[in-house]
Amino acid sequence: MKSYNVAVVGATGMVGQKMLQVLAELKFPVKNLFPMASKRSAGKEILYNGKTYVVEELRDEAFDQDIDIALFSAGGDTSQRFSPVAAAKGVIVIDNSSAFRMDPTVPLVVPEVNPEDLDWHKNIIANPNCSTIQAMVALKPLYDAFGIKRIIFSTYQAVSGSGMKGYAALEGGIKGEKDTFNPHPIAYNCLPQIDTFTDNGYTKEEMKMVNETQKILHDDSLRITATAVRVPVYYAHSESINVEFKKEFTLDEIKSLYSKSPGIVLQDDPEKSIYPLAINAENRDEVFVGRIRRDYSVDNGINLWVVADNIRKGAATNAVQIAFALVERHLI
Repeated sequence: MKSYNVAVVGATGMVGQKMLQVLAELKFPVKNLFPMASKRSAGKEILYNGKTYVVEELRDEAFDQDIDIALFSAGGDTSQRFSPVAAAKGVIVIDNSSAFRMDPTVPLVVPEVNPEDLDWHKNIIANPNCSTIQAMVALKPLYDAFGIKRIIFSTYQAVSGSGMKGYAALEGGIKGEKDTFNPHPIAYNCLPQIDTFTDNGYTKEEMKMVNETQKILHDDSLRITATAVRVPVYYAHSESINVEFKKEFTLDEIKSLYSKSPGIVLQDDPEKSIYPLAINAENRDEVFVGRIRRDYSVDNGINLWVVADNIRKGAATNAVQIAFALVERHLI
């Protein structure tokens, strides 16, 4: 297999470090690695596949090097500034921020769901929001089989979703330290606010799920509402998803679909208390689905419980899987 020169932008951050780990674990064919970060982190040493690399400063000139793919996880402002620079120099950017997700010229991709959208990329590809990614893996087989009229998302999101500072806030709060990161203490608490509020009363996180779902499924007719909650869990987002279908279905059909769907692990034996748990999804790449049951308040409704590691499948793994899909589709 051909190997590729890969840059990881934000290599010293939580997701950047996980990207390096996943690249190695999934054996993406890396020829040369170019770890990059801000001036503050430049010069630090990182370990990748048993070899030590020195982190270089992220600058325009950094992309004058022979780089095929750049995995970006350094925040929206950094992506807005440097992704077009890299793309103009022939680098394929896979960006983990929200900077380009709703740009109509940029594909927003979950490889199990819409890999064909990679075919029209213009050197920038957007990684969806972590909570959207796992929901799309769970919903796409159902969307194709039964059609979907309406979705209600209720998310229970881990503190690692807000980065190292969010993780530290929970860790410190458990020790009795004051939480200076969140609007209220996260330890022993649930915060119904992720990101800032918009004019319609929803948070940006909630609107990301609405807008990104419609874009990924190419269906603006979908009626979607969402409530996103931060919970005192370190890793893995949990989601209660209520779906109203256009067609009739049986639970056996749903479970049969999931047993054959890539990237999904079905855990649904409630009599034995078997269902997806955040603690079991940590450091896994799959999306776990369970608590499958009819919603008797509508004609063709269903409830699902969906769990995935937000730093792996919700960020790093999805980005690396996009890179694999580019190779498989002969787009690089």
